Formats: sequence, C-alpha cells, structure tokens
Amino acid sequence: MEPSELLAIVVDLLDRARFEYFVTGSVASIMYGEPRFTNDIDIVIRLRPERAGTFVSLFPADAFYVDLRAVESAARSGSQFNVIHPESGFKVDFMIASDDDFDHRRFERRRSLPLGRARSAPVASPEDVIVRKLQYFAEGGSEKHLRDIRGILRVTGDAVNHAYLREWIDRFGLREHWSKVEGD
Repeated sequence: MEPSELLAIVVDLLDRARFEYFVTGSVASIMYGEPRFTNDIDIVIRLRPERAGTFVSLFPADAFYVDLRAVESAARSGSQFNVIHPESGFKVDFMIASDDDFDHRRFERRRSLPLGRARSAPVASPEDVIVRKLQYFAEGGSEKHLRDIRGILRVTGDAVNHAYLREWIDRFGLREHWSKVEGD
C-alpha cells in the first residue's frame, strides 16, 4: 500500500463520520510542491473528547492500531496521537486543532485537492503549509522543511498569497528563518 492509498482510506472514513479536518505536513507539501518519500500522513482534526470512541471505531482493529486512551488524552489536552497501519508500516499523525487564530484561518483556507480520479481531500493552503514548515524548521533545524518550502514556491509560483504569508511570518517571528528561503 502506498501512502496515497492509505490517505484515501482515512479521508473516506473521516468524511463518512463527518469529522472536520485537513491534510497538512509532508503530504500537503508534496501535493503543492515536489515529490519526495514520506512514511507518515499529518492531519489536523477537530475532535472533542466525547467523540474519541466514535473516531476509534472508524478504524477496524484487524487493519489499524489506534489507542482509545491516547485519542481521548490528545482530545482533552490539544496534543496529538497516531493511527498505525501495521501492514504497510505507515502511520497517520493526528494533531488536535487549537482554538487560536491560526488554526481558525487554516480551516477557513483549506482547499479540496484530488486524490486520484474519484476522491478529493481538504488540504491546508500552500501558505499555511509554508508557515507551519517554517515553524518546524525554527524548532528543529531540519533542512527538509526548507526544501519542502522551496518546492512549494517553485511549483505554485505566483499562486502563493505573499501578503498572507508575510502576515503570519511576522506574527510568529519567523522573518529570520524566512530569509533562509528567500536567500536562495
């Protein structure tokens, strides 16, 4: 199974249960930018603790590993948990959406992008993927985040809303890190 096939399965399950979510991280940067290998899928989800059981029940125990306590804890604390697909070795990292301005905007700005011929998924906007990738770079220094950003900028070109991007770069104090992208 390829990550894209797993993503299509997960999107179908989330849509049927009417969860609000969007794809972000490496998968989103690949969708907007340049291909590269990734073995995980990142999804931001709005999930209240009382819906944790419903969430877990979406994933058949013979095909997925999901820990109900981890889901409940993440939903209460606003952190993250994962769903593992042992057969493929891939995992889906679910991050609980916060109630801050940035996450509200990310949900408003998400886009429906195709997943093959008959499916689409809500995906974070390229600008929001770039901002989050800059934050991850600032936290850990991994060059893969800068490569992903450069790939998005190369492929999407003028479609990126630079005013919106600058607003959040400034709000999060990422100007110094953004200069590493602009300098190339």
